[in-house]
Amino acid sequence: MLQQSVAIGPMGFSLHQLMIGFAFLLALLAGALIGQRHRVAVSDTLFTLLFVALVAARLVFVVRYWSDYDSMLSRLDIRDGGFDILGGIVAGLSYAGWAIWRSPRQRVPLAGALLVGGLAWGLTAGSTLLIEQQARPLPTTPLATLNGEPITLPKLAQQEQKPMVVNLWASWCPPCIREMPVFEEAQQQAQDITFVFVNQGESLQHIHAFMSEHGFDLKNVWQDPSNALGQTTGAHAMPTTLYYNADGQLVSTHFGELSRATLQDGLSRIR
Repeated sequence: MLQQSVAIGPMGFSLHQLMIGFAFLLALLAGALIGQRHRVAVSDTLFTLLFVALVAARLVFVVRYWSDYDSMLSRLDIRDGGFDILGGIVAGLSYAGWAIWRSPRQRVPLAGALLVGGLAWGLTAGSTLLIEQQARPLPTTPLATLNGEPITLPKLAQQEQKPMVVNLWASWCPPCIREMPVFEEAQQQAQDITFVFVNQGESLQHIHAFMSEHGFDLKNVWQDPSNALGQTTGAHAMPTTLYYNADGQLVSTHFGELSRATLQDGLSRIR
């Protein structure tokens, strides 16, 4: 549920991202209200804390997967969603501690803001995460191969007996096209993983023409003309990548474009 996506115009956001934004806004509001009573503003400190946490989360992730990036520019490109959450939390809390030590007047409003933000996230994302720990098996949505033969994800999983990566894509989606070479390389190298690429809402003729135009050599490219799989999994914006373990249970979801590094991070969770 946390990685279900919401499309707002041409942009898409995961529910987890929206929850983080909501929690931060509540923290800002709490900091402003408590700060008024203590005659001190903490909004600048909170924005700096957020910036420090995001930068640290990105740096830790890039260091972990340094060799999976081709260039320094790709390491700076945050469109792949590569962030180490634990690293960001540690850096953010460390900065908050330093800010309180430097300016004791901020202690009460800053602590109050962090408490409110933390509780808001905990009551929303935390409770949702507990629900998500329950089994979420491969959906039985009817799909079709490019030969027009009916197929389902559980049927392929029973044949392959491997962890599975399911990518939802469309030809009109630029991030989908940019990440396809990454998947093409991974499918050739990771023989212990089954990759499936489910097109959303386009005709067989269109899919064939698109694959031929770009020269992609991918196995298990399937058709979902009614977007049924996207609706079942909550993927309302693309691309979305679902990671299932060998038992057919959903382990992780990546919303948005991925890189070789973020793909490797996802694969490490299901191997």
